Amino acid sequence: MIQPSNALRLKVGGGRLGAIDPAAIAKAEAALKSLSGNFTQWLNDEITKLDTARQAVRAEGPDAANMESLYLRAHDLKGLGATYGFPLITRIAGLLCRLIDDKAKRLETPMGLIDAHIDAIKAAVRDDIKTDDHPVGKILVQELESRIRELGA
Repeated sequence: MIQPSNALRLKVGGGRLGAIDPAAIAKAEAALKSLSGNFTQWLNDEITKLDTARQAVRAEGPDAANMESLYLRAHDLKGLGATYGFPLITRIAGLLCRLIDDKAKRLETPMGLIDAHIDAIKAAVRDDIKTDDHPVGKILVQELESRIRELGA
């Protein structure tokens, strides 16, 4: 009988390297906690970058380069929102990414809908709405999802 390898066990420390050291985990968590005071500033910096990309689209009109920049800024926020304590921002930025993901259709995206996503992200931070469990967060997400469905994106 051939015994298959257990790759998962190796990945979580059950192989020849031994188990994950609980002290190392505690040290990493402490380091992350010490950085958490910077999260608000870092999040605001990312939102500023997104808003700057939006302003470039408005000023120059949608072209491949500035829409790609807008997409990349939204994608960054999609990845960072939850890390910075705002899973709602991750969700809204994910919706914006979905809206402008298709490069062939990106230039035709209604600017008002892009604005709605970015303004929703800014409102979430301003009003400290962190999840879609919050009544306002829930309504924001539902409305944005509905508008995206209407466009077929």
